[in-house]
Amino acid sequence: MAFENPSRDEIRTILEKTTNIAVVGLSDKPDRTSHMVAAAMQDRGYRIIPVNPTGADTILGEKRYNSLAEVPDAIDIVNVFRRSEFCAEVAEEAVKAGAKVLWLQQGIESEEAADIAAAGGLQVIMDRCIKVEDAVTRPVRG
Repeated sequence: MAFENPSRDEIRTILEKTTNIAVVGLSDKPDRTSHMVAAAMQDRGYRIIPVNPTGADTILGEKRYNSLAEVPDAIDIVNVFRRSEFCAEVAEEAVKAGAKVLWLQQGIESEEAADIAAAGGLQVIMDRCIKVEDAVTRPVRG
């Protein structure tokens, strides 16, 4: 059966229940897409947990971790900014870390990663920008 993303309503529910987002591949360079998206999500009230084996000790004011295994806090969403060929390994780490959702950013798809994550009990979203989905499903409330 072909992979299908959750509906917009399901994505809204996921985001409403989310506090901590571990961003795998988060760059400490402000001009990078991962940094811009993570900063926007942080501005919307989410806690961003940077996961990248290289870079500054802190990114967006949060301690950087080398891997998901090092993150001491609960992870709601693992948001991935890595090429597709690295996503299966990230999915395995996400399952071991007890994450609830594996989210592959826009332009990233991996059936293998989706299968690993789903088998481990995670919801999976692929080829969608978390920032766009949050803006569409959870508009700013006045």
